[in-house]
Amino acid sequence: MKFDILTLFPEMIESHLNYSILNRAENAGIIDVNTINPRDFTLDKHKKVDNPPFGGGAGMVLMPQPYVDAYESIEKLENSITVMLSPQGEPLNEKLVLDLAKYSQIIMLCGHYEGFDERIREIIKPREISLGDFVLTGGELPALCVIDAVSRKLEGTLGKTESAKDDSFADGLLEYPQYTKPREYRGLKVPEVLLNGNHKEINEFRQSERIKRTKLRRPDLL
Repeated sequence: MKFDILTLFPEMIESHLNYSILNRAENAGIIDVNTINPRDFTLDKHKKVDNPPFGGGAGMVLMPQPYVDAYESIEKLENSITVMLSPQGEPLNEKLVLDLAKYSQIIMLCGHYEGFDERIREIIKPREISLGDFVLTGGELPALCVIDAVSRKLEGTLGKTESAKDDSFADGLLEYPQYTKPREYRGLKVPEVLLNGNHKEINEFRQSERIKRTKLRRPDLL
């Protein structure tokens, strides 16, 4: 999977890839993450990428020329999708992550300040994605969330494929509670069923706990 990220702060993306599962996935060639800085495409000698909005108002708006030129510089694979990270987009969920994982290339546009000049949307026509009904300073954190969530769905990223299969939302339910050593901690004991080696009973217990937890915490999923 190839990820191409248009960002004014490439270090935010690159530094995250130095750790844990994503680092191993990149080293193994499962994912390839490339950052493109629109400042490198501006025609202004000061590398300016924003200006005050026409009509007045607070903040600065990202100019179309640097972003469109930066986007057009990217080599597009045949099975490619372009995403804009925006609070106005559709919410990121498990269904959308699975859909994105079917592509060979995801190009993402990270905004800042008061957002994008509307002509960027009109020319590039991206699919807009949001992490939820709140506003962040920029699109880098949402882009990293997309990279992380999608990479988990790619074969070879996780040590065991079962790790993703049992994740919350994988089949519409939240994940069951997990336990490890010690068997007792501050008077709290590991459920006995998890210690008896009976896999049928363990699976039944875990499924029951998933349903119970989903009813309590996210009844909207049922």
